[in-house]
Amino acid sequence: MQRYLTLLLFLILVLGGGLLIGYATLPGAWYASLAKPPFNPPNWIFGPAWTLLYVLIAVAGWRTWLRQPTGTAMKIWGVQLMLNFLWSPTFFGARLIGPALVVIVFLLASIVLFIARVWNRDRLSGWLFAPYAAWVAFATLLNASLLWLN
Repeated sequence: MQRYLTLLLFLILVLGGGLLIGYATLPGAWYASLAKPPFNPPNWIFGPAWTLLYVLIAVAGWRTWLRQPTGTAMKIWGVQLMLNFLWSPTFFGARLIGPALVVIVFLLASIVLFIARVWNRDRLSGWLFAPYAAWVAFATLLNASLLWLN
């Protein structure tokens, strides 16, 4: 029972934190006014995509916590979550496209580092982060394109 309570706490932290930050930094008129690359997805896709990704991130964090709550993998997981939560306020809140690109590059690196760190011990957690890595790689390209075009 304790394990599932911990999972619930991870879901609340990650999904709740991500949704709160997302709602606090919704794309507005500023984002709508930016020149966008042709591969820019429609705004409606971001909510469902991030909701699913946050669930995957929470489950991977929970699994890592159960194995070694103070280990290196858990520390990397914490860093990636901090960077994840920092990106929207930097990009949408402060409207700093360049610094947001720096944040997202470090975020992508921490995601890849987490996958590499857990791969031999908990491959499922590594796979749970695979769609996250793909999405953030795409978001990094999008962020760089927005910087270039604007």
